Amino acid sequence: MRSAEISRQTAETEIKVSVDLDGTGRYDMQTGIGFFDHMLDQLARHSLIDMTVTCKGDTHIDDHHSVEDCGIALGQALTKALGDKRGIRRYGSCLLPMDDALVRAALDLSGRPFLVWDVDLTTDKIGTFDTELVREFFQALSTHGGITLHVSALAGLNSHHIAEAAFKAVARALREAVEPDPRKGDAIPSTKGTL
Repeated sequence: MRSAEISRQTAETEIKVSVDLDGTGRYDMQTGIGFFDHMLDQLARHSLIDMTVTCKGDTHIDDHHSVEDCGIALGQALTKALGDKRGIRRYGSCLLPMDDALVRAALDLSGRPFLVWDVDLTTDKIGTFDTELVREFFQALSTHGGITLHVSALAGLNSHHIAEAAFKAVARALREAVEPDPRKGDAIPSTKGTL
């Protein structure tokens, strides 16, 4: 079973995350942040990774700690579920259109975290959600998932569409990268012999 559970508790948040890499995209998101739950739903649904995320955070201050810490916990869960990464494809990419938005995501489950973020969200808020937190989530996911992640918005007018296209594009790239490679058996996909 390529699955994992992570619990993370700080003075700012209390988070529980579970992932099953071989799922069907089932999800149950309860972060207390409506737009963020909607984005996490997309991440699960389009990656075909079953995910549950519950978060009790200090949203009376703002949503920053909850969003960032969910990214940390999800990254840790992905790392744990992947183990030594035997037999996976490792790389994934997606060019995803959503109405006016077009977002490209490419990633490498290399163990070497790096985020390149070339996404200009056109407003400061989506409802009550601070749009700068989209990048914060992916930074945390990349760092704690050991993922080299490039995300670029090639077109877009509507912040909701751009953000949602980013989550869906990363999800589709992640789906490809975690899939077993039928031509490699249980080999580690690196000439180094380790990732």
